[in-house]
Amino acid sequence: AITLIADGQLFYRGHNVLTLAMDARFEQVALLLWREDTALHQLPPMPAMTFVPGPLPAALARSMAELVSQGHVAEALQLALICVAPHDLAAYSTSPPAVQQTGLRLLDLLTTLFEYAATVSNTKQEPTPMPAQAHTGELTIAQRLQQSWLPTRPALAPLFDRALILCADHELNASSFTARCVASTGATPYAAIVAALAALQGYRHGGSTLEVAALFHEAKEDPEWAVRARLRQGKIVPGFGHRLYPEGDPRAKLLLQTVQEVVGDGTRQGERNQGAAVLKTAEALITITSQATGLYPNLDFGLVLLAQALELPEHVPFSLFALGRTAGWIGHLIEQYRLDQLIRPRALYTGLRPQQG
Repeated sequence: AITLIADGQLFYRGHNVLTLAMDARFEQVALLLWREDTALHQLPPMPAMTFVPGPLPAALARSMAELVSQGHVAEALQLALICVAPHDLAAYSTSPPAVQQTGLRLLDLLTTLFEYAATVSNTKQEPTPMPAQAHTGELTIAQRLQQSWLPTRPALAPLFDRALILCADHELNASSFTARCVASTGATPYAAIVAALAALQGYRHGGSTLEVAALFHEAKEDPEWAVRARLRQGKIVPGFGHRLYPEGDPRAKLLLQTVQEVVGDGTRQGERNQGAAVLKTAEALITITSQATGLYPNLDFGLVLLAQALELPEHVPFSLFALGRTAGWIGHLIEQYRLDQLIRPRALYTGLRPQQG
């Protein structure tokens, strides 16, 4: 009862995701996904955390930050979760209120890792211990990401809300089903999110953002060549097509519109030129690919476009996907724990039958 995909549109608890992405905070949408009986306008302020673990050792934190900067985001997030999980005894409670609290801690932990990684990358200082939680209630998650990735452009913080909300859930996809399978065994939300991240990083899922980024890089000089090279080899054009949206992914459309607005409103000539160049490449890719294949951009394309137009670090498209989708995974875990039933499919055996006699 979390997400509906119908008639080419996406809805969270009955709310059109495009409206939410334009008007809401990511934290509001997270709570909407977790509390099925709460309308968006009735959401209270984010509650205070009930557990704050100690800082992660400097050497370990530095390793996680380096993994992020090298593009190994899923592994960095998994490592952070694995290190904190043994100390969060409250996570063993699987009642809906308890899982919501655990969800808040998880979102804060992952955001803190991105903040720490940005600090290490920008300052090149000797590593210091990383706080496992930094939630103070003063800044939203989107504002924290903006301060880490676009520190001179505070007005663009709402764009991160928008991207995170568009990523938050997508029905029973591979990573969400993985999370539910793990939760059905009685494992903690930490374990379920670690498993979901393993599924998300696959190249047929969120890992596709790496292929889309490569496409953008190759298309800078000649978009038609970049598309033709893939089609001639019998490959798909990454970032295009979604079987649930034959007329085009609405999430990608909104991100494209967002970049068009940002480029048009750019206040610095250099930033405007960079964003305009990326947007021109993207629009050429869309025209060429849609004419050749009948396929339109999907969410992965939109995330890469946003990140490249704003000159964000290369890991950002997947990082936004993972952080945003964590909110949806928590919603699925709450449902699965409530069912209190093991997911145990049976296989249809197609091999040799036992010998008779």
